[in-house]
Amino acid sequence: MSVDGEVRQLTDEAEEPGWEVDPDDEWGVAVLATVGRQLRLRREAVGMRAADFAAAVGYGEDLVYKVESGKRIPRQEYLREADEVLGAGGLIAAAWEDVKKVRYPKRVRELGKLEAQAVELALYSNHNIHGLLQTEEHMRALFDAWLPSYSDEETERMVAARMARRSIFERSPAPTLSFVQEEVTLRRPVGGRMVWRRQLERLLELGHLRNVSIQVMPTECEDHFGTGGLIEVLKFPDGTAVGRSDGAFSGRPVSELKQLRILELRYGMIRAQALTPRESRAFIEQMLGET
Repeated sequence: MSVDGEVRQLTDEAEEPGWEVDPDDEWGVAVLATVGRQLRLRREAVGMRAADFAAAVGYGEDLVYKVESGKRIPRQEYLREADEVLGAGGLIAAAWEDVKKVRYPKRVRELGKLEAQAVELALYSNHNIHGLLQTEEHMRALFDAWLPSYSDEETERMVAARMARRSIFERSPAPTLSFVQEEVTLRRPVGGRMVWRRQLERLLELGHLRNVSIQVMPTECEDHFGTGGLIEVLKFPDGTAVGRSDGAFSGRPVSELKQLRILELRYGMIRAQALTPRESRAFIEQMLGET
């Protein structure tokens, strides 16, 4: 939410610009406590009451107290406004570099860190199009359909986290990315026809990248090795790897060679059964023409 210099008093907490921090996220809690303390000390140093500061930055007084006590994750525009009002010379605004990491749930940060380090990723999805391949509209439609329903705040936080992970496609040197998608995940018109079309176009766009392979597993395939569900295998520069599958090892991440070989065997068989990347592009283009 951008105030654009306009003072706004927010009455609905759900609309306030920030997210709740996970109490189990020790690093995140520490970052927010530090940023909140610095905001409060600077506000008090200039002799400004919380109510006056809230009016000056254009947000609710309750939000100010929550941010200063480390209970709320401020958004970037809040820190920018606070920096200007308190004359901090960019020091408060600079805190965004740490705060922007805290806004993502701990488990998503950990996954994003692994993806950022990996030189090779093998990913099989059978329920939805993999998160790295999704458009923003597709993500929102999926989150909006979840039960029990997510709040607008939770949806925004999860969309932001998933969008940030897409930076993997811009890395240099580029990692090798292999995706196998069940046909049904491409045929489900999540979000309506236009959102569906843009999602198919996104798959074609990514499929043309030299380091990205996208394959479609036809629904009519009789002997299917992917009935155990999602498979993810990430390999790192030092030769180590980590993998996970819904249908193996109770869904826990594994790194032992024997366990990884099982996941790689299953993924290799799935990939062999799927359409080739060229055939998959033609298949998606045909679907796009039918929408």
